Amino acid sequence: MNKREKLLAKAQSGSELTYREFQVLMRQQGWRYSGQNGSHAKWVSPSGTKLMIQEEKGKAKPYQVRQFLKQFSKEQ
Repeated sequence: MNKREKLLAKAQSGSELTYREFQVLMRQQGWRYSGQNGSHAKWVSPSGTKLMIQEEKGKAKPYQVRQFLKQFSKEQ
């Protein structure tokens, strides 16, 4: 299992991701950073779906990781 697969598996298992890991995961899956509005970072999926994410004490918010995974599975 390569690093990309390990990171996706970690997210899918429900394990907590750091904010940095979440950003790396999104980039690996083809999402692109589209700017920032205050504390909210805007990301866009390959199909054009937008997702706002936030850092909280260095961690990704679990509900935002779940939103990403839900959209990721739809686009597969």
